[in-house]
Amino acid sequence: MPIRVLVVDDSSFFRRRLTEILAKDGDIDVIDTANNGREAVDKALALKPDVITMDVEMPVLDGISAVREIMQQQRIPILMFSSLTHEGAKATFDALEAGAVDFLPKKFEDIARDKDEAGQLLRDRVKAVARKRTLGRQTFSSTPLASRPAPAASDSSRLSERPALTRSSFERPKLNERVSSRGAFQASGKSYKLVAIGTSTGGPVALQRIITALPADFPLPIVLIQHMPAAFTGAFAQRLNSLSKIEVREAQDNDVLRPGVAYLAPGGKQMLLEGNDSSCRLRIKEDDSPRITFKPSVDITFATAAKVFSDKVLAIVLTGMGADGREGARLLKQQGARIWAQDEASCVVYGMPQAIAAAGLMDEEVSLNEVAARLITELKHG
Repeated sequence: MPIRVLVVDDSSFFRRRLTEILAKDGDIDVIDTANNGREAVDKALALKPDVITMDVEMPVLDGISAVREIMQQQRIPILMFSSLTHEGAKATFDALEAGAVDFLPKKFEDIARDKDEAGQLLRDRVKAVARKRTLGRQTFSSTPLASRPAPAASDSSRLSERPALTRSSFERPKLNERVSSRGAFQASGKSYKLVAIGTSTGGPVALQRIITALPADFPLPIVLIQHMPAAFTGAFAQRLNSLSKIEVREAQDNDVLRPGVAYLAPGGKQMLLEGNDSSCRLRIKEDDSPRITFKPSVDITFATAAKVFSDKVLAIVLTGMGADGREGARLLKQQGARIWAQDEASCVVYGMPQAIAAAGLMDEEVSLNEVAARLITELKHG
């Protein structure tokens, strides 16, 4: 059966454009459109589509509020469209917090070299999120939305200055718990000097779930590679930093890696590691190579981590389309590093972790809810 899609946007031109693009794939059927958030909620409940594409800014009821209402009543993967601005980034993260699974820029030329490539990317993304129709609600927050006040736009306070976050329906194990669905987790006994995490579709939610659970005295530097537009990574780093006990920043050229700091690769560029395992710096470089699809690329950062840190790396590959990270993980594995991959059940898209598993590079398969706890146990050697 074709994937049934509801297209929501207040622009009739954009609704027609999306419908035409999606209709080029025989496996996708646009069953209806809506021109505001209220109409979107009504049609979502009546038609029960497999996927909804949703604009952020709309009359009557905005996209974020519409996502929240839909997710309170039924679990439908929602793909957001937003502008590539700082305000657009903040709104997009609010939509992910409300329950949307992924986002794309409204200007397709910002994500692809030509219209055909952009159209194929959109169709692939819709089909990918549709496969997780039964995944259930992914929330960006650790506090139930109904009981949580909206964050102030200028709020940059540290988590240590806030009341403790409450648990959500995605129960997170305590950091000293070692029991998982696969039995007791035993640390490998290895020593590390770097944690490297790569992700794509579904990654913002996954990264927040992990990073906000780490303690203030986390002993290692962390490099984060998230496929994300350049306009979004700064806002995302600020958001993570405001919610986390560790420091999170958008990586800058010549940053020296420090323990307890997470460095998010800037969108549209490549993040490389240089130096040695006692003194490592980040190099942020422009990349105009047509051979490199992703900017930032997990493969590139992982490969340079292998050169600098050899076997002293714990690399984690999270939810995402495609296979970025596989070849970098291969190089890390050859050096003796350990590779973890997120399990299929907790992924929005089981592409990147599946590539790791299929290549025989995975040392541990980990549910998203268990990553932080297992990470702490691994670094404490049990």
